[in-house]
Amino acid sequence: MSGSFQQMKRVPSALLQERLETVKDLSDDGMEMYEIAKDRETGEHYLHYSYLHKDIAQGGAEEIFHQLQPLESDDVLGIMFSGQPYDYPDSWAKPFLRNGPDGDFVWFDPGNPNDEQSSLELGQQLSELLMRFKQGGELDPEQVRMLLNETDKLRKDDNESGNK
Repeated sequence: MSGSFQQMKRVPSALLQERLETVKDLSDDGMEMYEIAKDRETGEHYLHYSYLHKDIAQGGAEEIFHQLQPLESDDVLGIMFSGQPYDYPDSWAKPFLRNGPDGDFVWFDPGNPNDEQSSLELGQQLSELLMRFKQGGELDPEQVRMLLNETDKLRKDDNESGNK
């Protein structure tokens, strides 16, 4: 497998281990670790953040989570030489890889915090629409078509207001 991790939906952890090399250790307090890593194949840089999670409910079982945020060249230089902030979550507003199912890393987009409120509002509107449809008791094809048209309109209005 070759090419940029940024073009992959899921990135096997074995591939990351094979291709990433540490460029600079930034900090490590035993609970959280930050480093700048470079993909040997593409030359792309990533901010690697890992943290130790202790699951009290499981008798203190420990698990380490990893996240990788793509960095532009200016960000690499800014972090290494100018004290540019890099702490999670404040400096992690762009999509990043985090370890996910089956040992693979998946992309996570933290998005705009306003998007969450908008999504909640859209969900509420769709829920109310579905409730009215169920209460109407009409299940003929024309009523279903009208329901689908209304849901499409709600989603279109939401997308046009700047949410995805």
